[in-house]
Amino acid sequence: MTAFDALAEDASSAGILLDVDGTLSPIVERPELAELAAGARPVLSRLVERYRVVAAISGRTRDELEGLVDVVGVRLIGSYGLASGPVPADVISAVLAVAAEVEGAWMETKGATVAVHYRATADANAAGRALQTRLSALALPARMTLVPGKYVVELVPAGLPLKEGAVDRIIQDEQLRAALYAGDDLADLLAFEALDRARGDGRLAHAVKVAVRGAETPKELMVAADVVVDGPAEMIALLAAL
Repeated sequence: MTAFDALAEDASSAGILLDVDGTLSPIVERPELAELAAGARPVLSRLVERYRVVAAISGRTRDELEGLVDVVGVRLIGSYGLASGPVPADVISAVLAVAAEVEGAWMETKGATVAVHYRATADANAAGRALQTRLSALALPARMTLVPGKYVVELVPAGLPLKEGAVDRIIQDEQLRAALYAGDDLADLLAFEALDRARGDGRLAHAVKVAVRGAETPKELMVAADVVVDGPAEMIALLAAL
């Protein structure tokens, strides 16, 4: 029996845990332009009817997830599941000043985190290096840490679990015996590690780690995955078969 078979046969004690951008929706120039891949909503609705829990776990805010995912029954976990308060105003001002120094970069506030996007810069590699250097100098005194992503650098509260914490809480709260997690970026490695720990200590009997491959998907994620699919369209096809 494969892990996929185990998920489907014991759906009442299994969870389907999903990143959103790059996993359920194609990567776009700006976050507000994102849309779920074709067929995603009916597939998610069917999974909600069968599985113990279906969750979208994202760095987006919950309000953004409500507008993007919009499927009744899908548990929406925004801001990586962080419960801390908003980023202090002085930190936001400092990050905004850093972003303004790099032409084409722009800042986004996301509740407990703040991000600088640089996809639209003339030399994205150079912009990313410059932003990481400058934002690193802000992170420590602000008790924050840097999380790099796809042409984005995000400041998040230091010392707090991110996607891995959300995965652990769902496994515990729902008493799951099996779980699938799918993602496409470095932050999803932490969620993979949470599945590995839960399987290793016996909380999960079965776990499946799915990497959604795109032009910017890190190799580390694909190496760590049990299964690799090509883009959100193949991810939706995989979910439709569960």
